[in-house]
Amino acid sequence: MTPTLIIVGADKGGVGKTTISRILMDYLARNNIVARAFDTENPRGTFQRFYPGNTQIIDLNDVADQMAILDTLDSDAAKVTIVDLKAGNLSMALDLFDRIGVLEAARDGKFNLALVHVIGPSIASLDEINEVSKYVKGIDYILTRNFINETNFFEWDEDTFKKYFADLNSAHEVEIPKLNEMAYEQVDLAGVTFKDFIDNKAPDGSNASYSFTLRGYVKKWCNDIDEELNKTNLIQSLRAAGRSATAPKKDKKDA
Repeated sequence: MTPTLIIVGADKGGVGKTTISRILMDYLARNNIVARAFDTENPRGTFQRFYPGNTQIIDLNDVADQMAILDTLDSDAAKVTIVDLKAGNLSMALDLFDRIGVLEAARDGKFNLALVHVIGPSIASLDEINEVSKYVKGIDYILTRNFINETNFFEWDEDTFKKYFADLNSAHEVEIPKLNEMAYEQVDLAGVTFKDFIDNKAPDGSNASYSFTLRGYVKKWCNDIDEELNKTNLIQSLRAAGRSATAPKKDKKDA
């Protein structure tokens, strides 16, 4: 089975990139997809705080850490890998992956590669899209606008869209809806995944006492995200890959 590598990044800070990585991990978990992650926010590891059991903090500039990601794509039990890039490191990471042949290998079908590009609300993000576009031809490109904090984004007209997206046939747009501020804050304070907050589970797996009301807000928000992510070809392929990885093999007599 072909493994899948998902890169989540942005060249601008403060756009909720790590939140998007958490959303993707949670979405996969809700669909019983086995995934692992690498947090490049070295040494702090903001993302790793929520997924300590299957996330490794790395320095993407370190060759040994690059090997930890790329040399294990085929051999690791989790066939879906998420790399949460440090804020402002998207162009650097894409240039690195281009130079060492990662993008070429993905285009050749050796593994599936998707870029989840989290953009900011200003029109300056168009320049960021333009810079990234030279790397994403032939791979899945998911342009993500994060409305979780009720951010107001610019809207591009048809001419602008054609200028920046004409050659990006594999591009998808995803919008992350707003989440009630108190609910988002309580999930962060609890230090758990969105799924565990909904399921009322503490970090150690024991029963918690989170607010029924706030859990309801998070559950509705996750349902809305599911509808949004289901529109992309990437998520459909991830679900298939994950289920294949976890499905028990049938005996010949059952085939």
